[in-house]
Amino acid sequence: MNAQVLAVARDEAHRFSKQPAGELKLLAGLGIEGDAHQGVTVQHRSRVKTHPDEPNLRQVHLIHSELLQELEAQGFAVRPGDLGENVTTTGVDLLGLPTGTRLAIGAEVVLEVTGLRNPCSQIERFQTGLLAAVVGRGPDGAVIRKTGVMSVVRAGGAIRPGDAIEVTLPPPPHRPLQPV
Repeated sequence: MNAQVLAVARDEAHRFSKQPAGELKLLAGLGIEGDAHQGVTVQHRSRVKTHPDEPNLRQVHLIHSELLQELEAQGFAVRPGDLGENVTTTGVDLLGLPTGTRLAIGAEVVLEVTGLRNPCSQIERFQTGLLAAVVGRGPDGAVIRKTGVMSVVRAGGAIRPGDAIEVTLPPPPHRPLQPV
């Protein structure tokens, strides 16, 4: 299957879910135009309170549509944007990518994957039982965070549903994704 964008979403306010859009305009080093998480420094409300000068490693949130299908099979109703993601993908194993992977999307945009999104209690408030469904345990007992990856914008431009995604891994040694 070819990797591509299934849906895009943004929200100018700090609400849990993002609103579907026909396209997103991404700004290099800042994030998504018109999105509450746009900025050079952290924009996540809890982090702004404690470390307001830290770099914003969470400019763009991506979730794989395969997670939404998995959740639907478990009886949850989750649409693209509902979990706060900006970009819903299909055909790319986001959680298996190493830190520093570059995602070329459409004709111009390049994102750099910075880490995992750490699931929070807002997911449980969105739908009862959903938090447990998006956090698993590996065979070794390690926590598996399924709620996508965070990234920064290295090259700006527009992205739309249907845009192709080209994955470029960083040079080895690869560093596994950690929550950011």
